[in-house]
Amino acid sequence: MTSTTIPAEVPAEAHYEQQYLDLMRRVWTQGDERIDRTGVGTRSLLGASMRFSLAGEAVPLLTTKRVYWKVAAREMLWFLTGDTNIRELVRQGVHIWTDWPLETYRKATGEEISRDAFEARIIEDAAFAERWGDLGPVYGAQWVNWPRYEAVGDGLYRRAEKGHNQIAELVEGIRNNPGSRRLLFTGWNVAEVAQMALPPCHMTYQFQVADGRLNGLLFQRSCDLGLGFAFNIFGLSLITRMLAQQCDLEPGEIVWQGGDVHLYLNHAELVEEQISRTPGGAPKLRIKRRPESIFDYRIEDFEVVDYTPQSHIAAPVAV
Repeated sequence: MTSTTIPAEVPAEAHYEQQYLDLMRRVWTQGDERIDRTGVGTRSLLGASMRFSLAGEAVPLLTTKRVYWKVAAREMLWFLTGDTNIRELVRQGVHIWTDWPLETYRKATGEEISRDAFEARIIEDAAFAERWGDLGPVYGAQWVNWPRYEAVGDGLYRRAEKGHNQIAELVEGIRNNPGSRRLLFTGWNVAEVAQMALPPCHMTYQFQVADGRLNGLLFQRSCDLGLGFAFNIFGLSLITRMLAQQCDLEPGEIVWQGGDVHLYLNHAELVEEQISRTPGGAPKLRIKRRPESIFDYRIEDFEVVDYTPQSHIAAPVAV
């Protein structure tokens, strides 16, 4: 393939999405082709960064394809509950986590059940959902219930009933110690990674208060640039906006940093179609009320306006 030279910085007059399309082109044309965990294969680069402004209600939704932002918002709200079972997501019509427990169920039972039938059983049968719908201690479990251990004597410890709530502590830190360099939370709990259906890809979020604005940064150890990034950057925008509102700050900018940034080889049609498109428009994200705490937002509290994306581009998920 022909190499493409990407400028170090996107010109100020360029559309915010152009840096994403440039990175996609760079990964596709220059990335190292490799066999990955899924067996599908990827083209991959290590290390990438993008910056987006949230000023004036701006939100970096991709415009070169439709992004179903309510799905991403529902997922973020689900994370903040600490829930790790897909049942509540499925009830809301969110299917993005179903493939992992479905694959586990098929391998364990030999039953070639369809996704629709599996999800129907998850909703209808609480015992089935408890047995087969749990993802292990993924994101939300670590964000709001990171394990604590208490001494019980003779050098022995037991897990405390209530874990550490990183999100609640973050809110207090932003409010009361805005100059801190410890305004962050992470899902990468080394002791529990092996128990997770999928170890956290968007693993560490860090925040900075500057001149009355809240800036947010996400380090993502692994990024599916073709499918996952659109949700990840919206999620970073959303949590930054929610935290800013709760802490009486204006949203500033967000910084996305990727570790292993990759495109799947079976996404060729998606990639080539998307990088051929021209981005346009300036969508806005509005929060319609201020709830009592960061944990009390509802999907009805969010509205996206002036979003006129180009048509959806379908592509398979690698499990």
